[in-house]
Amino acid sequence: MIQEQREQAEQAAAHGTGAPEPESEATRRDSGETESSRANRGWWDRNADDYQVEHGSFLGDDRFVWCPEGLDEVEAELLGPAEGLRGRDVLEIGAGAAQCSRWLAAQGARPVALDLSHRQLQHALRIAEGRALTFPLVQADAGTLPFRDGSFDLACSAYGAIPFVADPVKVFREVRRVLRPGGRWVFSVTHPVRWAFPDEPGPEGLTAGASYFDRTPYVEQDDAGNAVYVEHHRTLGDRVRDVVSGGFRLVDVVEPQWPVWNTQEWGGWSPLRGALIPGTAIFVCERD
Repeated sequence: MIQEQREQAEQAAAHGTGAPEPESEATRRDSGETESSRANRGWWDRNADDYQVEHGSFLGDDRFVWCPEGLDEVEAELLGPAEGLRGRDVLEIGAGAAQCSRWLAAQGARPVALDLSHRQLQHALRIAEGRALTFPLVQADAGTLPFRDGSFDLACSAYGAIPFVADPVKVFREVRRVLRPGGRWVFSVTHPVRWAFPDEPGPEGLTAGASYFDRTPYVEQDDAGNAVYVEHHRTLGDRVRDVVSGGFRLVDVVEPQWPVWNTQEWGGWSPLRGALIPGTAIFVCERD
């Protein structure tokens, strides 16, 4: 699978579907809704090929993995028991190559996979080729969902969209709008405490070097000062308040422990850090 993905990435570069990553500098500065959306759409379009090559084997083609720790929906059942998914309309936000939606479809659900990045959705089409199970792929911004009120029973996002948006409450209100009463909304993000530590998998990532309370976005920008990648920090309390402001009831916050079987590093996530500090927070919410 990795070799196949590498060949796909090379072909994409040869045919001009990718673009070289611009030289950038990392900084902390304000970044609004429009700039964040534009920067992250471009970043994911440029980096989707490399992302699928690097992480595709871990994510699988049709697994529902919530986080780098490897928590799988098969065991977690955060959306409910698998047998209860049959016939349910499910929206996946920030779907990437739609691996989670593909798993949902295999359980008999009716998923819709939405992502900001056209290139990520092209990978979803690549993986789907020759498979019997099909479902809609939609390119759209999470803050403006192109669906009627009450279109879905469930919504989910595994590290998709939420860490990258300037106004998460706007997204939550949109999710609430398209959910039916009683609908569940589950999303995973980088655990807020990680923002106090360097994003390094080794020992250097175990010493706090920044204020946990500094909400200034992390921005990578080009020579002209234009953002090419943006990530937004919210404290744990901020996330809870955002969920409530978005019209949801918070049911649970899951902090996955690093399992002994997982020996791989994923960016700043690693067995070393995972044994000591949380890396992921998963918020389980319901629409009253």
